[in-house]
Amino acid sequence: MTQMPEMSTFWSAYITILSLGCLAFVIFAMLMANSLDVHHDPDGTTGHEYDGIKEYDNPMPRWWRVLFWMGVVFAFGYLALYPGLGAYKGLLGWTSHGEHDKDQAAYDAKYGPIFAAYAQKPVEELAQDATAMKVAGRLFANNCAACHGADAHGGKGFPNLTDDDWLYGGEPDKLVETITNGRPAVPTGTKMPAWGATLGEQGVHEVAAYVLTLSDRKLSDADAKLAEAGQARFVACAACHGPEGRGNQAVGAPNLTDTIWLYGGSKTTIEETIRHGRNGAMPAWGETLGKEKVHLLASYVWSLSHGK
Repeated sequence: MTQMPEMSTFWSAYITILSLGCLAFVIFAMLMANSLDVHHDPDGTTGHEYDGIKEYDNPMPRWWRVLFWMGVVFAFGYLALYPGLGAYKGLLGWTSHGEHDKDQAAYDAKYGPIFAAYAQKPVEELAQDATAMKVAGRLFANNCAACHGADAHGGKGFPNLTDDDWLYGGEPDKLVETITNGRPAVPTGTKMPAWGATLGEQGVHEVAAYVLTLSDRKLSDADAKLAEAGQARFVACAACHGPEGRGNQAVGAPNLTDTIWLYGGSKTTIEETIRHGRNGAMPAWGETLGKEKVHLLASYVWSLSHGK
């Protein structure tokens, strides 16, 4: 069972005093309300009148008082059995962490063999299993859709998983590796560095213009001249993107010769990327999902770009 983190003496005492103090206050308020001697007029009212309506001093209904004292008894019983008074753990020793672990153990006992059986099949074969893909689709919706979209078509800064363009490779083992370990930008991963200070504004315009030519974009005469100058400056970019700009999956450098752009392919956006760099990261899911679910999810992602 997972243990709750230790609570400091100060906060334990603070919570205990606050909890018991609030309970004592409502008891005191109830006793005071029952003991007050309100002046009675001969007609049984308190003397308060508003717009012709007089206030009677009737006692609280007995059923209401019984329910109140039952609630007080329940509160004391709850605080004795469960952790509600600072560091006091309660007579039952119940914790939310322990409840989670118990539910997780029950879930693993019921569904673990199913995921274990899926893990025995190769990714390509598992991707053909319609039942498995329904389960995987729910895993994707719960864990991946927030970034990649419900249809996995991605968005600005989040790759489209339904095409055949991959930053780090779309082979089954690469998909498992990406989902398991993530793709951090820093400190252990790669990132697109900022070149604004190195190239200067003129250099940024020139390199951006040259990058546009790599994907066969039509340029104005002015941009064509910038591109000619930018070709020489592109040598600094070739270390990652390659001399022809076709990218390098080993370091996650995208192919600049196609029409697929992670952050946008307009001239302004490309200049922004060169000037400030890009620092996006893919979180690791291995510890959260476990290797069986990662394998199943990799099969689902593989199926998205390989049809049915």
